[in-house]
Amino acid sequence: MGGKKWRWGVILDAGSSGTRLHIYRWKDPEKALKGASKHDLASLPKLMTEKIWTKKIRPGISTFGEKVDKVGPDHLQSLIDHALEIIPKDKIRDTPIFLMATAGVRLLPAVQQSALTREVCYYLRSNTQFSLPDCDMHIQVIKGETEGLYGWIASNYLLGGFDNPDKHQHGKGHHTYGFLDMGGASAQIAFAPNATEAEKHADDLKLLRLRTLDGSPVEYKVFTTTWLGFGVNQARESYVESLKDLYPSSSTELPDPCLPKGLRTTLDGVPVKTPKPKNTTLIGTGHFDECLKKTYPLLGKDKPCSDNPCLINGQHVPAIDFDVNHFIGVSEYWHTTHGVFGGKDDKAYDFTTYQKRVKDYCSQDWTSISKGLNPKKEHAAKNAQEACFKASWLINVLHDGIGVPRIGMEDLPQVNVSKGTQGALEHAKEKGFLEPFQAVDKIDGIEVSWTLGKMVLYAAGQVPPKSGDDGYPVGFGGNVVSGKAVPDDFQFAGSSWRPVGGDNGKHHNGTVGGDDDDWDLDAEDILDRARTRGGQMGFWVFLGLVGLVMWWFRKRERRMRVYSRVRGLTRRRRSHTGKYVPGGNRSPLTKLTTKLFGGRSSSGGGYERVMEEGELDRFELGDVASSSGSGEYSDEDSSSDHSRGSKAGSQFGRSSGLATPTATSGGGLGGGYGFETVTTVGGGMSALNRSGLVVRTDSRERLSLPLSGGVGGVTGRRSRAGSPTRMKSPLGGGTSPLDDR
Repeated sequence: MGGKKWRWGVILDAGSSGTRLHIYRWKDPEKALKGASKHDLASLPKLMTEKIWTKKIRPGISTFGEKVDKVGPDHLQSLIDHALEIIPKDKIRDTPIFLMATAGVRLLPAVQQSALTREVCYYLRSNTQFSLPDCDMHIQVIKGETEGLYGWIASNYLLGGFDNPDKHQHGKGHHTYGFLDMGGASAQIAFAPNATEAEKHADDLKLLRLRTLDGSPVEYKVFTTTWLGFGVNQARESYVESLKDLYPSSSTELPDPCLPKGLRTTLDGVPVKTPKPKNTTLIGTGHFDECLKKTYPLLGKDKPCSDNPCLINGQHVPAIDFDVNHFIGVSEYWHTTHGVFGGKDDKAYDFTTYQKRVKDYCSQDWTSISKGLNPKKEHAAKNAQEACFKASWLINVLHDGIGVPRIGMEDLPQVNVSKGTQGALEHAKEKGFLEPFQAVDKIDGIEVSWTLGKMVLYAAGQVPPKSGDDGYPVGFGGNVVSGKAVPDDFQFAGSSWRPVGGDNGKHHNGTVGGDDDDWDLDAEDILDRARTRGGQMGFWVFLGLVGLVMWWFRKRERRMRVYSRVRGLTRRRRSHTGKYVPGGNRSPLTKLTTKLFGGRSSSGGGYERVMEEGELDRFELGDVASSSGSGEYSDEDSSSDHSRGSKAGSQFGRSSGLATPTATSGGGLGGGYGFETVTTVGGGMSALNRSGLVVRTDSRERLSLPLSGGVGGVTGRRSRAGSPTRMKSPLGGGTSPLDDR
């Protein structure tokens, strides 16, 4: 079961190079209110995701523009299957699914765009049970401005600009961060201008409305725009076209300063070893400074600007105050600054350091670069051959296009230094997000993706408004200057703050929720708290148990008692006749208990004494008595008992491991101290005890038994390590102990 307090959301990012699945989860707002702190009440819903909850497939959905009927089974189904493995079955019907296509699909004709989105909606409705109430809202080709706004929401959500404004004061009452994104086909920018610029360009801003957990609305005024065709892949195509214009049409070789020296490719970037006649190819020269100069004109800085100020391609953007506007860059901004050029451990972006790395890399010939590639890494060669162009494009867009100051340069032309830029240079001494620009991939382990911004907006729309009505709905639209609550172009979050469930969450009795739901919620909360506390307390509980066990085992008799029982459970298997089955090694548990508690050891296939509980008293060493008549030690058992004991020992397969001491004749050499033995099945040596049972020995080494008169010795087997304490010889002629030889 998925738990009644959790809500889920699925969003498919249909980009130009592929489609990526993202899954998010958050607490139901009504349930999250229980036990919420004051800070939580003033915060947005808390979303979570995991690495395994994402999956990307290639190519992009735009490749299905002329075969829309294949987009479902050949493209989307694998992503759907992955989502179904993550989301609990009982939550599928209440889980919204979105597919939002970006720049790749924007480049398609309008007819193909419409056909694709209609087919996607039909396929998802026909083949899944996800919540998809409105095709136009859930399946759409979003504008670049919308993509940028979602990215701005995601960035500030993760950095804490929304929930902890006091900790992110950048000056002039500013506490949010700007957002830069660059994909394969387009680039976006989104930021909240300073107060002066916001008032001056109010008509250019978007009104964004969110809702905190206590139902209070929060509003932001954000500028966002996109540059279609200015993603790295589209920029590369424009660059190649500009190279063709520089040389006669009859030229079959075009020198390319943005390719490593010696690398030859087709115009599409496919490496070529032997060019075909009349086919135009690019030949790398590896001159990075020249590469920068040739990519700069692609910015379109010479385009007319109808509404000042403008940045790239003649598009209007309010003036950026880098003293308070600190940007983070994702996607290509991250990959191009932290890919083949290294820099993954850098805390902040430094222009001088980065440009030096790029120049050092791009000055190498292709042979040297290719030798250092990891053949197991996917797309390693492709990334290496494109790295120099991407670096030149990023530097031009970032610094000459958007105007981010070149942090790290000793001298900055004063003509380009504004008050805001000077303030940013002062901040450059501090590492972190107080820099004018910082490339990021993840924040607190969560990938910075515009899809998160969309889902934050959706989750905020599920929070019931404090006023009880929805006069200020969650969503975004044109900036309202006349006091109108809902702009004409307002895009709603797509969610409802009414409870989830059949009939809008109402039970059959018409009430919303009920005691059963509250009881279920309490049970879930108890379990969650138990798991959390268990994770924190588990280690200390474990140490406490170990200490308790060690304290109990401090006395030897306790250890031996447990040892005896464990040995009884792990004794060697016996044959169906009740005899020992020789051979084989001891079990690991037996070895462990022997080390922990002590005991006799044996090697090879020797026998081991197995003692049942209560058996210890039955097997004890007989008393040693003197007999003047025969001059030998004898057991009190009769010979018949002796035979019966041998039989019993054979039947039960038990032996104490101790031999009964007897006096033996030394063959005229005089009385000797030895062991009277009986051979048992398996070739072992046994002796009789008082009870007439066979007591076997498992000795290997010999004992040399001294004679009373020092005349000689009788050789016998040495007893096991567990043998009784050796005694002084009662025989006349001395009291010498047994000697080991």
